[in-house]
Amino acid sequence: MATKKSFLLLAVILLIATVLGACGGNKNSNSSNTSAAESSAPASNSAESSGETGASGGIDTSEEVKLKMIFVGPKPVDYDSVFAEINKKLKEQINATIESEFLDWSDWAQKYPLKLAANENFDLIYSANWAGYNDQALKGGFLELTEDMLSKYMPKTWEAMSKVSWDQAKVNGKLYMVPQNRGESVEKLILYREDLRKKYNLPAIDSPEAYANYLKTIAQNEKGVIPFTPETGDWKYHNLDRVLLKQENEWNMFDLDMPFAFKLSDPQGQVFNVYETQEFKDLANYYKDLADNNGWSKNALNSKNDHQQDFKQGKTASITHNNGTLGSLIALMRQENSPYEVALADINPSKAKSVAISTQNGTSVHATSKYPERALMFIDLMQNDKELHDLIMYGIEGVHYEKSGEDKYIATDKNQNYTGFSNWSFNSPLNRDNVDFPQEASDLVKKWEEQVYHYPLETFVFDNSKVKTEISNLGNVMLRYAIPLEYGVVKDVDAGLAELNKQLKAAGLEKVQQELQSQIDAFLAAQ
Repeated sequence: MATKKSFLLLAVILLIATVLGACGGNKNSNSSNTSAAESSAPASNSAESSGETGASGGIDTSEEVKLKMIFVGPKPVDYDSVFAEINKKLKEQINATIESEFLDWSDWAQKYPLKLAANENFDLIYSANWAGYNDQALKGGFLELTEDMLSKYMPKTWEAMSKVSWDQAKVNGKLYMVPQNRGESVEKLILYREDLRKKYNLPAIDSPEAYANYLKTIAQNEKGVIPFTPETGDWKYHNLDRVLLKQENEWNMFDLDMPFAFKLSDPQGQVFNVYETQEFKDLANYYKDLADNNGWSKNALNSKNDHQQDFKQGKTASITHNNGTLGSLIALMRQENSPYEVALADINPSKAKSVAISTQNGTSVHATSKYPERALMFIDLMQNDKELHDLIMYGIEGVHYEKSGEDKYIATDKNQNYTGFSNWSFNSPLNRDNVDFPQEASDLVKKWEEQVYHYPLETFVFDNSKVKTEISNLGNVMLRYAIPLEYGVVKDVDAGLAELNKQLKAAGLEKVQQELQSQIDAFLAAQ
C-alpha cells in the first residue's frame, strides 16, 4: 500500500515538473527582450536543462537527425577529429549530428550548381553572392526563410544580426540565406616575393606598370618560378580584373557571369558593356604583353594547382586574393620560417574601396531539406555558441590553435590541417583574430576603412528570371571568346574584341542590358 502511494506521489511530482518545464521553455523561446548578457550566453545552458525531455528552448528535438552540409574548398586533413567533437556537442544540444561534403576549388564552380539542379539529398549549403546566390535563390534551390522561422529556430542570430544585413540578403523581398554576421573587405591585393623585388633592385610595386615590370623581370631571370598564378576556377573574368579593371576604374561589375558594369560615382547607375570600353581594350593589351613575355604559365587556363600552395612553396612569384586570405597566408609562412620574404601590394592605393555586403558569405537551407528547423538551429549555434564557434572556425584547442584572451588565437604547427574551406559563413562577433596576422595587412584594412565608398546600388539585386536563357548564352560566349583575351593568347586584340562583341549581341546582350537597366531605374526611384 505504501509502495502504491509512493508511486502515485512520484507520478504527480513528475507531471508538475514537466508542465512547469514546458511553460518555462515556451517563455524563453518567445521572448524578444533578451538582455545582451543572455544573448551571448552559450546555448548549451537551455539545452542541458531540457535534454532529458528532448526539447531545446521549447522545440521538440526528441527525434535524432543527421544533417548534411555542402562546403566549398578542400576537405580538411583533420576533418574527422574536429567534426567528431562538433557532433558530440550538437547531439547534446539539439539531438543532431552533421556530416559534410566538400567541393574542391579545382571544380567547385561546375559541381555547385549541379548539386542544386539535381535536388540531391542534403540540408545545408555554403552560399555567397560570388557563388551565384541570387541566381540559385530564384531557381528555387534554397528554402525561403521567414521571420517566424528565424525568430523561433535561431533566436540568437535573429537578435544579433542587424536589419541591414538581413535586408542585403533578400532576393525580390524574400530571404534565402543566413548571412555572416561580421563585415570584411573584399578588395583584391597582390601578394608577391619581396626578396625577388629586392634582388633585382626593382621599384616599389604600387602601380599596374610597376607590377608588369616585376612580372617580366621574374620571367626573364628566375627559371622555374612562374611570375603570376591565377586562382584555380577563376573564369570568365581574370582574377586581376578585380584590381586592374574594377578598382582601377572605380566600377562595380554586378555579377561576374555578365559583361556589365556601372561607375560607382554615377548616381543614375547607367549600365555599360565592359567589353566595349577603352579601359578593357587597354587591359587586354596589358594582358597580351604579359602573356607574350611569359607573365604566367601557358597552361594557366587548364591548371588545377592551388595558387596559394604554389606561392607558399616558391613555385610562383605572385598571386591575388583578399586581404584576410593573404594576411593569413603570410602569417602561416612566417610561422613556418619560410625562406621567402613576402609582401602585399595595393597597386591602386588612391582608389575608392568597397566593403562586402552580408551575402559575401552565408549559409542556405536546401529547398528539399527534411529537417529545416534543425538546420536553422545548427546555424544559430555555429554563429553564437562560443565552444562550437571556436571548433568550426579554428579546430581543436591545443591541437590546431591556442586561445589568447577572449578574441585572439595562436596557430599551432597543425593549424593548416584545418583550414582552406568555407567555414566563413559562420563569421560572427565571436571570431578570434590570429595574433600573428601581419601588421601590414591590418594597416591596410585601417587605411581602406577611410576610403570606403557607399553607393546607391550597393544592395541592388538583379532578378534575372525574364532573361535566364540570354544570360546563359552570354556566359557561354564569354567563356569562348573573352577568356582568350583575358589571358592574352589572341594574336589580334582588336579583332578578338570585335568578334566577342558581335557574339554577345547575337546572344541577347541588349535584351539583358535593358532588363537590368529597367530594374536599376526602379530600384533608385524607390530610394
